[in-house]
Amino acid sequence: MIRPALYLGALALLILAPFVLYPVFLMKVLCFALFACAFNLILGYGGLLSFGHAAFFGGAAYVCGHALEVWGLPTPVGILLATLAAGVLGVLVGALAIRRQGIYFAMITLALAQMCYFFFITAPFTGGENGLQGVPRGSLFGLVNLQNDLNMYYFVLAIFLIGYFIVARTVHSPFGQVLRAIRDNEPRAVSLGYDVDRYKLLAFVLSAALAGLAGATKTVVFQLASLTDAHWHMSGEVVLMTLLGGLGTIPGPAIGAALIVTLQNKLATGPLSAWVPVVLGVIFVACVIAFRRGVVGEIQAFLRRSF
Repeated sequence: MIRPALYLGALALLILAPFVLYPVFLMKVLCFALFACAFNLILGYGGLLSFGHAAFFGGAAYVCGHALEVWGLPTPVGILLATLAAGVLGVLVGALAIRRQGIYFAMITLALAQMCYFFFITAPFTGGENGLQGVPRGSLFGLVNLQNDLNMYYFVLAIFLIGYFIVARTVHSPFGQVLRAIRDNEPRAVSLGYDVDRYKLLAFVLSAALAGLAGATKTVVFQLASLTDAHWHMSGEVVLMTLLGGLGTIPGPAIGAALIVTLQNKLATGPLSAWVPVVLGVIFVACVIAFRRGVVGEIQAFLRRSF
C-alpha cells in the first residue's frame, strides 16, 4: 500500500507543479528524467555502460525538428517519427556494440556516437553549428494549442508517464528478469539456453527509442535542436543523473535528473556559472565514493535495515 500511495502523491504533485514552478523548467526536468530512465534500463538492469546515448537523444531531436519545421508534420507524428528513427539507429549501434563487453562496449558506443556527432555538424538538415531554431510546437491534432506553456506541460507529462510506465513494465516482466540474470551472471544465463545477444539488443533498442522520445520532446519544448544534444557531454550527464538518483531503481534516475537540472539552473545564474562542469564532477566523485547506491538506493537500504 505504501508504494501506490507514493506514486499517487508524486502524480498529484506533478499535476499541480506548473501552478507553483515555471512550466518550461518542469518540462526540461521531465525530458531529462525520461532520458535517464531510458539509460537506466540498459545500465541498471542490463549492466551495459553506454557512452553513446547522446546520439539517440540528439539524433531524434534533429529528426523531430526537421519533420516539424520543414515537412510541417503534426507535433505527435514528428515526435513518433523521431522516436522510430532513434530506435533504428539503436539497432545499428547495438548490433555492433553488443559483440563486446565492459569497457570495449562503452568505447564502441562512444566512438559511434562521435561519428554521429560529426555527421550532424556537416549534414544539411541539421543547420550545422546553428542548429534548428524556431521549431514550431504546433498543436495536438488541432485540438490543443501547444504554444501555451500549461498545455505543453501536460502533453510532456503524459509522454513522460508513458515512457516511465514502459520502463517499469519492462523491468517487472519476464524479459526484465532475464535481463537482470544476464547482468548478474551472463555465463549462467547462456548455460540456461537464453540468447543473450538478442536480449541485450532488444534492451538497447528500447532504451535508444525512449532516449529519442526524450530528445524529440525536448526539441518541441525549447523549439530548438542543437549540437549540444548530441555531444558526448550529454552522455556523461545522463550517467551522472542515473548514478546520483540510484542505479537499478525505477524512480532513482528521474530523481537524479531533477536534482542535476535544478542544480544546473541555479548555478547558471550565480557566481559559479563558469564552474558548472567542475561542480558536477565533484558530485560524481562524491556519489561514487560516499553513496554508490544513489539517493533512492540509500533510502531503500536504510528502510530495509530499519524495518
